Amino acid sequence: MKYATGVLVAVLFFVSLSEARSAVRIKNDRGGLIAAYILKYDRLASSGESVIIDGLCASACTMVLSALPSDRICVTSRARLGFHAAWNYGADGRTFTDPEATLMLYSTYPRPVRRWITRRGGLSPHTIFLSGRPLQEMYRPCWATTNPSLDLL
Repeated sequence: MKYATGVLVAVLFFVSLSEARSAVRIKNDRGGLIAAYILKYDRLASSGESVIIDGLCASACTMVLSALPSDRICVTSRARLGFHAAWNYGADGRTFTDPEATLMLYSTYPRPVRRWITRRGGLSPHTIFLSGRPLQEMYRPCWATTNPSLDLL
């Protein structure tokens, strides 16, 4: 009985270890179209993989904070999140700040992130960056043993 219990514990340990190593690394993502990120992060959420933020994650990239539970996100000391108001194209082809899309985006962020954004004046056309200690107080640190299965650029 002791032998079977020991084997079971070892198997569970290695299964959990392999799951912990299944992660996507975000290193230099400047963002893009919100719709594309919604699709990308829906697939990521369904995959069960975790995310390592290990560099710049700006604009639409920050939607990962809304797409995954915080226990599936970790940050390194290099993590840097960039937030700004959502924008859209006008009839003349020029970009403009879209208040409705900005409110929608803001409302999806986790409460600590929304508080941080609000303390800095809210989302505007100018990018504000969350990094260092304030970010590390919101998300767990990544462990050096994590072996990402895929790098996102």
